[in-house]
Amino acid sequence: MIMKETFLPDRERLTTLLDPHTESLVLKYMPQTSALDEITEVLGALADNGRLRIISALSVCEMCVSDMSSLLSINQTTLSHQLRLLRAAGIVKCKKQGKVVFYSLSGSDVLDLMLLASRICAGAGA
Repeated sequence: MIMKETFLPDRERLTTLLDPHTESLVLKYMPQTSALDEITEVLGALADNGRLRIISALSVCEMCVSDMSSLLSINQTTLSHQLRLLRAAGIVKCKKQGKVVFYSLSGSDVLDLMLLASRICAGAGA
């Protein structure tokens, strides 16, 4: 392959070994920065053992903060903070019934992602 210089939109100079077709495919399928920011927010929300425990618990049934706090041995203030982060990332949702707020997963996609991560971890140890 022949090395060639390519100019990126921000005029940064880049030397690649890629052929022009492959280079154009890479650039074509590269997610937009805004999409990458959203993915980073979701993955960042998942990058915490405590939040993963909350997600695992909510995968069984919806729960209120006091039940989750008791079950997971997490103080209610900390739990509320973690739930706020998970809500902001779109991972959990809540509904109020009287004075009690119940939390549940927004969908099953997050569980699929956790299973995929488990398979990746299992493969990394092989």
